[in-house]
Amino acid sequence: MLGEIGAQYHGLDPSDPWFEPYLALAEEFDLPVGIHTGLGPPGTPCGCCPGFSAGLGNPRLLEPMLKRHPKLRVWLMHAGWPYLQETKALMYVYPQLHADVSVINWIIPRQEFHDYLQALVTAGLGDRLMFGSDQMAWPEAIGLAIEGVDSAPFLTAEQKWAIFHDNAARFLKLPRGD
Repeated sequence: MLGEIGAQYHGLDPSDPWFEPYLALAEEFDLPVGIHTGLGPPGTPCGCCPGFSAGLGNPRLLEPMLKRHPKLRVWLMHAGWPYLQETKALMYVYPQLHADVSVINWIIPRQEFHDYLQALVTAGLGDRLMFGSDQMAWPEAIGLAIEGVDSAPFLTAEQKWAIFHDNAARFLKLPRGD
């Protein structure tokens, strides 16, 4: 896989020509590409990453890339939060596009996460949502991330299992264990 592409942190648009050779290789070798979408931590442009722009996290910016590479498997890291309408539109139009719910399943208020997740599921995108924790330095985040999905009262047991396992296994083309 190729990811997490954090172009946004450097003020770069991942649909710009600088990224094209990497995308062409990923498409040629059928490698999934994970692109950071949504927001960064509060204060990001004033701290680690002066080039960071919240607007560059809008998933709609990926459309030129998706058009140029129709066989490229791409997933929106952090499910494009808070860009719900753009995320739904792109995922609807581009069936090769998936999303993970990492970090938003534990760092934003639980109700906000559940509302966002429910909107994606209600839009018919539940079969392309994947679990993630984005745990880098906080071991407790993994349990919080699991609880974020598991506590969603609108999800069936089958939908939860799809988010925790099946959707990623299919997207990543993992061998079946049966």
